[in-house]
Amino acid sequence: MMKMKAIALGQYEGAQYHPFTGIDQELQTLFEHVMDIECTEDYAVLQEDKLKGYDLFISYADLWDLEIPEDQVQALISYVKNGGGLLAIHNGISLQQSEKLEKLIGGRVTGHPEYTSLPVHYNQGSHPIVESLSDFTINEEPFRFELSPHESAVILAEYVHDGQRWPAAWAHTYGSGRVVYLMPGHHLPTFQVESVRKLIRNSGTWAARGVVE
Repeated sequence: MMKMKAIALGQYEGAQYHPFTGIDQELQTLFEHVMDIECTEDYAVLQEDKLKGYDLFISYADLWDLEIPEDQVQALISYVKNGGGLLAIHNGISLQQSEKLEKLIGGRVTGHPEYTSLPVHYNQGSHPIVESLSDFTINEEPFRFELSPHESAVILAEYVHDGQRWPAAWAHTYGSGRVVYLMPGHHLPTFQVESVRKLIRNSGTWAARGVVE
């Protein structure tokens, strides 16, 4: 059986807060039995003819003030609408600089309290991504969001902070494609936590229309 293919976008030296260095290799390793992942920091990958060869686009983009050209915005929207998968991890939601991509992802970051220990709880029975996963606690940067949910949107997990529950992950369909956003992913140690690795692997596999184990 041919392995699926993914392209992951992040920033290396030019990252504002979340460098892709090391995280690119963790993504390649945790998906190694499911799909091959190419990694780039070139936003020019956001072109229809380049994206169409991939089952999944992973955003770890970290240029929060970058104005994304309209043709690149439309290329990613068209890619997902026509059946492609989109997995945005933590700062990958920085694509929200485009209001259209914010709506594609399903929300925007409004800020975050200090990095701290966060209990993460799955909404069991809500989605195939989380059926086999167990709750965990992790040191993370607790992003908070203003959601613009799609009709098909499911909150996969929530984290607890200041006595309240906040969205930690969600998924929805978009046209013929699938979108997942995951809040955990602030830095390299997050990607070395087995519970997070399983969540990322399940999310990417589902978004790419693979079989979630």
